[in-house]
Amino acid sequence: MEINDLRSSIEFLKTIPGQFAESDTEVDPIVELHSIYRYIGAGGTVAPPTGEGPAVIFNNVKGYEGIKSVIGIFASRARVAALMGTTKQQLAFKLREAVVNPVAPVITGEAAACQEVVYKADEPGFDIRKILPVTQSTDDDAAPCITCGLCMASDPETGKGDVTVHRMFLIDSPDEITFNYGSTRHIGMMFEKAEKMGKPLPISVNIGLDPAIYLGASLEPPTTPFGYNELGVAGALRGKPVELTDCLTVNEKAIANAEFVIEGELIPGKRVREDQARKNGRALPEFPGFLGNAHDEPVIKIKAITHRRNPIYQSLIGSSEEHVNLAGPCMEASILNMEEMAVPGFVKNVYAHPAGGGKFVAILQVHKRKETDEGRQRQAALIAMAAFSELKHIFIVDDDVDLFSTNDVMWALTTRFQGDQDAIFLPGTRYHKNDPSATRTYSSSVRADGAACKMIFDCTVPYGMEDRFGRARFRELDPGKWFPDLENRSI
Repeated sequence: MEINDLRSSIEFLKTIPGQFAESDTEVDPIVELHSIYRYIGAGGTVAPPTGEGPAVIFNNVKGYEGIKSVIGIFASRARVAALMGTTKQQLAFKLREAVVNPVAPVITGEAAACQEVVYKADEPGFDIRKILPVTQSTDDDAAPCITCGLCMASDPETGKGDVTVHRMFLIDSPDEITFNYGSTRHIGMMFEKAEKMGKPLPISVNIGLDPAIYLGASLEPPTTPFGYNELGVAGALRGKPVELTDCLTVNEKAIANAEFVIEGELIPGKRVREDQARKNGRALPEFPGFLGNAHDEPVIKIKAITHRRNPIYQSLIGSSEEHVNLAGPCMEASILNMEEMAVPGFVKNVYAHPAGGGKFVAILQVHKRKETDEGRQRQAALIAMAAFSELKHIFIVDDDVDLFSTNDVMWALTTRFQGDQDAIFLPGTRYHKNDPSATRTYSSSVRADGAACKMIFDCTVPYGMEDRFGRARFRELDPGKWFPDLENRSI
């Protein structure tokens, strides 16, 4: 089945048992919808009870007749891999290949599906809060927040376009939303350029897309430096260009088959608190599992909202497995690329473990081929640490360990690791402010908030001792001969 938008993705998932479910019972997008999915399949760093489950669509969203709401598209690594036409073990390799061989987006010459219905902000009664069923995760969140908004803008100096995903809160305004821009993120850098010029930055916010677009847009430097348009990665993943269309009210492009598009401008010199309504200092659940802090952020002045007929609104929970499976494979692909350049053929695979939200914890699988490879496993870990400051813990395992199995990694940690010689400490290293243990109030050894003592756990067998550490070898066979009903029960 060809996948080219959110709808075809859903139809594909319906063909795989256990990967998709729907409900006709009315659901409130404020707190209720995400609280329901917490039990069904949020996973990630969401507090138990949670776990892996199907993607879910709600057909009856309270207050929004004719609009459906979907969540969980990315909440399983195996599901994401299936949507990309690969396996969970090979997902990072396919993404890495797409980065190297991008397929540039094109402008469609046909009427864009995303503009079947149009609301202009200068029309009477316009109110984003009545058009989009924007979700809110918890009662403590700052406000309803757009969590699957792919933003598209162009460099005000070069005209080159780029995409990134940002959080955007609804505020007490019918035609404004906040924009968590990040000064090191590509569109954030574009906005800072425009702001210095005293100019607004045209922008489109695209919601409800082909998963390949969201996955490609989650790549970060050094793999995709400033000026690299990640839509080319999505094109490579699909083997055809992503189709764009001109916005109706601003000088920017939009994803032609998006479910919703917000057209607007980032306003120079204006900042608004994300928690404008609640004033509690909190934003929403972040990937480490905690409520993040609210900030003063720029504002998007909305010019129009367009959408498909009978649109599907897409959201995710920030601390769920969905964040892991967007951020994680991108980091894995980048690490694989760097390791292959530095120590060719040594690192066999990489896994960004869900416990770290797809950013804080990585597992490196290596193969020591000769005596001089001893020690390269630690070099490989340092390479990954140097490139990704958000990494806190790296576990290194041999290629007889299933890096995707926490049980197997813990076995390696138990039987192939001695703390006094196999733990490498990197104190005072730049890390991430969203870990509450990386603060001066937590430990006097932390010299500045966001710095931490990082660790490398070398759980590999010393070269030459393989016989002592070899695992019991079972015969390789196909159990389907005896239990055919157990075949192909998962993706």
